[in-house]
Amino acid sequence: MTPVGVIGGGAWGTALAQMLASDGREIVLWARESELVEEINSQHRNSLFLPSAKLSEAIRATENLADLAPCSAILAVTPAQHLGAVLGAMKAHPADLVLCSKGIEAGTGRLMNDVAKDAAPGSDIAILSGPTFAHEVAAGLPTAVTLACSGGKQQWERLKPLIARPQFRPYYSDDVVGAEIGGAVKNVLAIACGVVDGLGLGQNARAALIARGYAEMLRFGEALGAQSETLAGLCGLGDLVLTCSSTSSRNFSLGKALGQGQSPEALMADRKTVAEGAHTAPVLNELAHKRGVAMPIVEGVTRLLAGEPAQTVVTQLLARPLRAEHDSDA
Repeated sequence: MTPVGVIGGGAWGTALAQMLASDGREIVLWARESELVEEINSQHRNSLFLPSAKLSEAIRATENLADLAPCSAILAVTPAQHLGAVLGAMKAHPADLVLCSKGIEAGTGRLMNDVAKDAAPGSDIAILSGPTFAHEVAAGLPTAVTLACSGGKQQWERLKPLIARPQFRPYYSDDVVGAEIGGAVKNVLAIACGVVDGLGLGQNARAALIARGYAEMLRFGEALGAQSETLAGLCGLGDLVLTCSSTSSRNFSLGKALGQGQSPEALMADRKTVAEGAHTAPVLNELAHKRGVAMPIVEGVTRLLAGEPAQTVVTQLLARPLRAEHDSDA
């Protein structure tokens, strides 16, 4: 069997490598940290990012991107803000490049598929997104995701046997933009839900915020040409519900700490893992303003990350004019 590559040795990249290796296929896992590469190869552990998992011996870690050359398909699981640089450093790209990072590039406002198309113009791009906590995927617990393929059904037929496992079930979509928007927006909304929890505002408030946040996701998706059916599925509503409800979500945990009064600067400096929503919120807010899309929750998270007190942001959201539920400015 041809090896499959995974770029990124964090929790999610390692979990995907572990899932892919469950049928005995060789997995080449690229990571930046030399000590992490050594630990994975010698001890079959990733104590830094995924300490709960005993890793398959079919996973071979490397620091050299050139070692991914034999892979016909690669899952890119780098932080969203580093995707372009990592792909640009590769001398050759695979036929199928599956993006598993959720975010929008700061400074350019580009979705990840646009970043990848510029860096790897010869690859067919796919988006893997959905409600996925890394430790559960690594443990082999049942998981379902959206696999949105820019190469249509032909790409789906190539990727399906490489990615599908008995406990990991992909669903086909051709809506790459919708799959991306769902993952990027839900990260920001998860921060907001964490704030609600940190402030002790209750379950009613969190449920309302999830519903109103989903309305913002739909509005933004419509403005960029996404299909509403995509955002109602695993990569939109499904992922939103999961990450807005648990401290296993890095974005929710960040928001909870902000709600408890900790400063954004201290929290971001102290985190060894990336809460993508913190990087996405400002650029998402800017894009929404440019397109005339009302996203008051996203705007509130942006102000919060800029240092405005959480209680002040919540008070201002609650003081907004009353409107019909499905009003485009609600």
